[in-house]
Amino acid sequence: MSRRVVRQSKFRHVFGQAAKADQAYEDIRVSKVTWDSAFCAVNPKFLAIIVEAGGGGAFIVLPLAKTGRVDKNYPLVTGHTGPVLDIDWCPHNDNVIASASDDTTVMVWQIPDYTPVRNITEPVITLEGHSKRVGILSWHPTARNVLLSAGGDNVIIIWNVGTGEVLLSLDDIHPDVIHSVCWNSNGSLLATTCKDKTLRIIDPRKSQVVANNFEEPVALQEMDTSNGVLLPFYDPDSSIVYLCGKGDSSIRYFEITDEPPFVHYLNTFSSKEPQRGMGFMPKRGLDVSKCEIARFYKLHERKCEPIVMTVPRKSDLFQDDLYPDTPGPEPALEADEWLSGQDAEPVLISLKEGYVPPKHRELRITKRNILDVRPPAGPRRSQSASEAPLSQQHTLETLLEEIKALRERVQAQEERITALENMLCELVDGTD
Repeated sequence: MSRRVVRQSKFRHVFGQAAKADQAYEDIRVSKVTWDSAFCAVNPKFLAIIVEAGGGGAFIVLPLAKTGRVDKNYPLVTGHTGPVLDIDWCPHNDNVIASASDDTTVMVWQIPDYTPVRNITEPVITLEGHSKRVGILSWHPTARNVLLSAGGDNVIIIWNVGTGEVLLSLDDIHPDVIHSVCWNSNGSLLATTCKDKTLRIIDPRKSQVVANNFEEPVALQEMDTSNGVLLPFYDPDSSIVYLCGKGDSSIRYFEITDEPPFVHYLNTFSSKEPQRGMGFMPKRGLDVSKCEIARFYKLHERKCEPIVMTVPRKSDLFQDDLYPDTPGPEPALEADEWLSGQDAEPVLISLKEGYVPPKHRELRITKRNILDVRPPAGPRRSQSASEAPLSQQHTLETLLEEIKALRERVQAQEERITALENMLCELVDGTD
């Protein structure tokens, strides 16, 4: 008689635990948009959640350290003229977040470390290029300021946020609505799923599909058919994939290996309330002293609660096997280097001493001046024909000087406003 061999794994006993009441974020008005993207985004500094807001799209950004009830007048990040459909934190700057909207635009925001006293309404840059709503955002894992957006126009655009320019536009690959997009670990390839039920592996710099319509899956895992849209989260450090279903109240997790049957069921975390969305903390934001291997932020109707996954260990020492070096906040490439064909693996950091988020870093935008691009030399004109353009050129130079002076004045006023807000926050904190 054959005997079934039970596979031993260090992740066989992974326990999930919901946060205590005082560790959750209460009374948050969550958006009712039905787009199948995440409504919640988290990094080691902030938690961002799309919220309802009259007159346009908005989301709220909360410091992770400030839990409990959220004041109804808490400032929002608002600037879109339509509902916000997706948000994504920059992996290389914890103070930068991108938002996509039904208004066809993508906006990139700088979030201050202090709590502002009024709504944040001015993005660092607005990216316009889609003809229909934009529902998917994904930052490049290794190249600085490279952002991907996908819209209802079936187009994927890859942007250089640092200049506001379109690096690549993939507009002839998907015949129908794009459901999801994911970079590989070094950002050389994309994986997409589409309404035409085709999974594509794309080389974006060649604008080519390098693989699709795989003949047979390596493994097939049957899920409960009553589940809504699945939100998958993969941790490459532990080779664990977590599956969260919208409208479901459980998180199932599996270990992925190189040997058959490839997918190994580990456990299921269940709770009473269904989730509307889920955020997933980057590995560098976990508490290694508590053997925390994953942390989710479960979005309810009016609150968001952390769910912690831990591997119990008796020793208080750092567990090297649980925490291999993991991607840190430093990019490995510049946008132009990636576009030219270079690839680089993520810059890894050790979590042995814990992770301390870097101080606030400004996202600097350097838009190229279209006036710097001179038109090609044309046929030589007569002197009488060139007299009028000379006066126009003088007027143009005058206007450019006035614009430059106004921009300098606006920048000075913005710096003054920021300084006054900082002083006000210090005064408010001192009176608490």
